[in-house]
Amino acid sequence: MAPRPAKRSGRHWSSRLLHFVGEITAHSAAGLVVAALVAAWIVFGVASAFPGWWDNVLFVASSTITLFMVFAIQHTQARQQAATQRKLDELLRAIPRADERLIAVEEAPDGELEALAGLNLEDRERALESAAEQGIH
Repeated sequence: MAPRPAKRSGRHWSSRLLHFVGEITAHSAAGLVVAALVAAWIVFGVASAFPGWWDNVLFVASSTITLFMVFAIQHTQARQQAATQRKLDELLRAIPRADERLIAVEEAPDGELEALAGLNLEDRERALESAAEQGIH
């Protein structure tokens, strides 16, 4: 298991909680725990002749956990994406020949994004033509 980064006091408690849940549920053991709980729930249902409330409790519990996990995953991925974007922006600033229009391009108007995508496509086509001329596959 990778070492955990030092805690940052600037993060809100809810962010730390969602990241903690994300870390725990990302382990393979979490899947095994859930499988064991489902098996135990089935055994309990069989042993108690599946009482009327049995399936309702399962539906409520699974729906609640699913809803919470959606928010946990959304939060952790959005935070990781924002951090990755800042790192990429810094790389663009550090490379002298980089197109600075790409810094924070995620905030650009749609027309500018489409123009940049077209420019990048033209660059890619030129690179592919050059590689084909040189016999590189």
